[in-house]
Amino acid sequence: MSLKAMTFLVVGATFALYIFIAIRSRVSSTGEFYVAGKGVHPVLNGMATGADWMSAASFISMAGLIAFKGYDASVFLMGWTGGYVLLAMLLAPYLRKYGKYTVPAFIGDRFYSRTARVTAVLCLIIASLTYVIGQMKGIGVAFSRFLEVPFDVGVFIGMGIVFIYAVLGGMKGVTNTQIAQYCVLIFAYTVPAIFISMQLTGMPIPQLGLGSSLTEGGMHVLDKLDLVLTDLGFKEYTAQKGGTLNIFLYTMSLMIGTAGLPHVIIRFFTVPRVRDARSSAGWALVFIAILYTTAPAVGAMARLNLMNTIQTGEVGSPTGNLEYEKRPQWFKNWELTGLLKFEDKNGDGRIQYYGPGLKDKEAEFGWAGNEMIKVDRDIMVLANPEIANLPNWVIALVAAGGIAAALSTAAGLLLAISSSISHDVLKGIFMPDLTDKGELMAGRIAMAGAICVAGYFGLNPPGFAAQVVALAFGLAASSIFPAIMMGIFSKKVNRTGATSGMLCGIGSTLLYIFWYKGWFFFPGTNMLPNTPDNWFLGIAPEAFGSVGAAINFAVAFIVSSMTPPPPEHIQHLVEDIRIPSGAGSAQDH
Repeated sequence: MSLKAMTFLVVGATFALYIFIAIRSRVSSTGEFYVAGKGVHPVLNGMATGADWMSAASFISMAGLIAFKGYDASVFLMGWTGGYVLLAMLLAPYLRKYGKYTVPAFIGDRFYSRTARVTAVLCLIIASLTYVIGQMKGIGVAFSRFLEVPFDVGVFIGMGIVFIYAVLGGMKGVTNTQIAQYCVLIFAYTVPAIFISMQLTGMPIPQLGLGSSLTEGGMHVLDKLDLVLTDLGFKEYTAQKGGTLNIFLYTMSLMIGTAGLPHVIIRFFTVPRVRDARSSAGWALVFIAILYTTAPAVGAMARLNLMNTIQTGEVGSPTGNLEYEKRPQWFKNWELTGLLKFEDKNGDGRIQYYGPGLKDKEAEFGWAGNEMIKVDRDIMVLANPEIANLPNWVIALVAAGGIAAALSTAAGLLLAISSSISHDVLKGIFMPDLTDKGELMAGRIAMAGAICVAGYFGLNPPGFAAQVVALAFGLAASSIFPAIMMGIFSKKVNRTGATSGMLCGIGSTLLYIFWYKGWFFFPGTNMLPNTPDNWFLGIAPEAFGSVGAAINFAVAFIVSSMTPPPPEHIQHLVEDIRIPSGAGSAQDH
């Protein structure tokens, strides 16, 4: 069976499964729409959380960044997994104990202020919309190659699928669908990794294969990759390239951003009891670790295969270091998407790149100069099975997994946005007498609107999926996480301090991003070159969220110390959230 037919079959089967689940999970109440009736088993919720968490950035883009950035990309592994430990220990059980539907509802009640609630909604929408851009980019990349449709058509198809099961089933439908999507995406990620690890090292466990020796030549995988790159004039794969401060703040931003993302937090509102929230977080970490411990091997082996495939050299060349080859078929396939290309300076159809010391040979061999290859990093995981000449069913499975990862997270994000608009803004502020049926309809309309906005940004992606997602984490880290932490653990922070802190935190982070990225508001209008030499103390825009969080905490405490303290009943509320008033059933309501 051809690759296209196999891909249609596998992807079509998964889509049919998602839609079937959505129809079976159709909801009729706001409790089911927002929190799935609070009846999800912790193991299943952990699996759904894993799918919700492992987005296109995790499945598609993270290994691509590891492939090209090497050591420096370890920040994603440390930050995204470490953040779950923070979430499990510091936030999830306390928020579940409070028992609200949304994060802004908790912030509004804890800080006894509609202004604080609206500010939290604003921060949530900004962070979530930024995050969903990466998911739509991933959907478009997968469709454009494997279904051979234009990028924009792929985004529209993804929007349609999300619309069906998210609008129809709400959190109940999203949860059930995400359980299926986790099974699809983890199988799709690990199977090709096992194949490629066996090809290169003979070791069927990719995590061990990364530290093993190659079957050809006997060199260790990472030593060989270092050698290939240095021979071509690049830095070693395993060398640290970024500043230590930047790496530390980048990791911290991803960690606290993870703990502050609303679409992840609301997953812990869906379990029956407080102790189930802790259990869910533990199971989620197990399910996530399966992919995250595999990602370094996938990235490194994909980079090695890429270099070996398109830079194979020619036996008996005059210099012994001549690097060129006609483009392989997988390269030509991906060229059609526009995500992979090279500059053919002399029109011979070959990729010509010279390592150090070959510049003086250009005239002798009639070469016109180095022909650099432009690779969109988001293609590496999807292209990896083709580069390794794996069977078509494996390639089709990877496509289905990438799409599942993007769809699962997009649905969770869009649900967080719609529930905030319908429950926190309409029901909570402007229309307090809104009926349950009316609120459910408002939630569905808000979901449809959010999908349209997400689709627009997905059609105009500003960068690699993981880079865009990192910015979303920074925005969540600088705004929502500090507010929740202070709401749970400090009786001194009042409504003025919390609101001021959120605005200053997200405002400073947005300003820093705008200053160097430009595209966040006005594409192409960055005010300073986005290079490490121009960054403040060498801090990348993606890492500034941790600085924004520090500003948030500082402003909140300073302003609170200068204004009246919270009312006594609010201080008792904080104690009740953090310290159970009794045992057993007192913790389970």
